[in-house]
Amino acid sequence: MAAEGAEGLEGAGADPTLWAEVRALLPRAEEGLTLSLSGEVEGCVLPLLQRARALLYGLSGRPEAAAAAALGRLSDVLRDYSWEKLNAAPWREVGKGWRQVYAYGCLFGALAEVAAGRPLARAVRLCDLGLLLGAAVQDHALARLVRALQPRLPRGSAPRHRPRAQRVRREPPPPPPAVQPEQAIPHLHCPSLEHFRDNYLIPQRPVVLEGVMDHWPCMKNWSVDYFCQVAGCRTVPVELGARYTDEEWSQQLMTVSDFISQYILEENSVGYLAQHQLFDQIPELKEDISIPDYCCLGEGEEDDITINAWFGPGGTISPLHQDPQQNFLAQVLGRKYIRLYSPQDSENLYPHESQILHNTSQVDVEDPDLVKFPNFTKAAFQSCILTPGQILFIPVKYWHYVQSLELSFSVSFWWS
Repeated sequence: MAAEGAEGLEGAGADPTLWAEVRALLPRAEEGLTLSLSGEVEGCVLPLLQRARALLYGLSGRPEAAAAAALGRLSDVLRDYSWEKLNAAPWREVGKGWRQVYAYGCLFGALAEVAAGRPLARAVRLCDLGLLLGAAVQDHALARLVRALQPRLPRGSAPRHRPRAQRVRREPPPPPPAVQPEQAIPHLHCPSLEHFRDNYLIPQRPVVLEGVMDHWPCMKNWSVDYFCQVAGCRTVPVELGARYTDEEWSQQLMTVSDFISQYILEENSVGYLAQHQLFDQIPELKEDISIPDYCCLGEGEEDDITINAWFGPGGTISPLHQDPQQNFLAQVLGRKYIRLYSPQDSENLYPHESQILHNTSQVDVEDPDLVKFPNFTKAAFQSCILTPGQILFIPVKYWHYVQSLELSFSVSFWWS
C-alpha cells in the first residue's frame, strides 16, 4: 500500500516559498512535534517516529536531496508497518495509536515529497490516505497541509469521452415504478421550524421540502467539470458495483478524476462515490452547501451532524435499508426514485439475520420473491422521485430504497 517508494526524490529541490509555507504549519522547534499516540504500539515504532522527526527538522532552509530521500524512505517504513496492523483485525478493533502512526507516516512522506521538489500530486495523495485511513495528529496537520498544497496543483477539467466505438455501455437503469397519488410523499415549501417540528418531526412523517436549498452555491456551481477542477486530484473511496449487497461489490481508492473518467463518462461499469468524510477532506465543496435549519430541532450539536456525499451514474441502487438517525437527503444533480417503509413494518421486510447487514432487507424491491418473503405485500410504502433542489426528510429507522435514475449527486445530513 505505502511502498510506492522514494525513488526519484532527487528532484530539483524544494520551492523555497512553498517549503517555508509548509514548515510554518508545524511547530518551530522539534520538541513541539510531540508524537503522542492514543494507544499502545510496539516499542520499535517510537524511535522510528523520532528519527523521522529529527530528519524533518534537519531540513532547514533549502532541503538537501539526500536528507529528503532518507525521510521519504523512513515514511515508507512507517506506513508499511502500520498498514499491516490496520489490516490485521476488523477496523473497529484497530487501535487509534496505529492509525496515528499511519497518519504520521503519511505526513512525513508528504513533507519529503515537498522537500525534494517533486510534483505535488503524490504529496496530496499521501495526505488523503492519512485523512481517510489514519487518525488526527498534530492539530490536524494533514488537513492543513493538503489545503496549502492543493492550490498549487493545476486545476483539471473533465476528461473527454473516448470514441464511441471503444466504449462499453452499461445497461440502462430500469424505469422507476410510477408514483401513485395515494402513495406519494407530501411536498411542502419552506415550512416554519414549528410547523415542521409539530407535523413531521414529532410524529415521524416523511416529507419532501422545496425551496430550502435554492440559495446553496452547489445549485449553480456543481457539475462534472466543477468536481474535476475542485477535487480531481483528491483520492477518495469508491464503491464498485450496482449495490452493496451484490457478491461482486467492492471498494477501491482512486482520484476523483479517475472515478469520473472510468465510471461516469466511460460507462463501462457501475461505480459510486459514497463518502462520509468528503466535505471535511475537501472544504471547497463544504462551502457550497448548508446544514438545513431544521437540524437545530435535534438534540445534538452541529458538530454531531454527519454529512455524506453520494455521487454516481444512473443505475446505482441502495437496497432497502434503515439508518439509526434522522436524515435529510438533499438532491443537487439528477433524479432519484425513493421508496419508504415505516419501521412498524420491519417484520414484513425480512431484515438480514447477520450482524453486518441487520439494517438491510433481504427483499429485492424491484423483483420480490413472494414465495420466500410472502408478507412483503403487507408492507405499505410511500414514494417519490426526488429532483434537484428538493430535500427528503427520512425519519429515523425508516426503511428506504433508492435508485439513481441518471447521473446524480446527493448530500445527506444525519442528525439526532
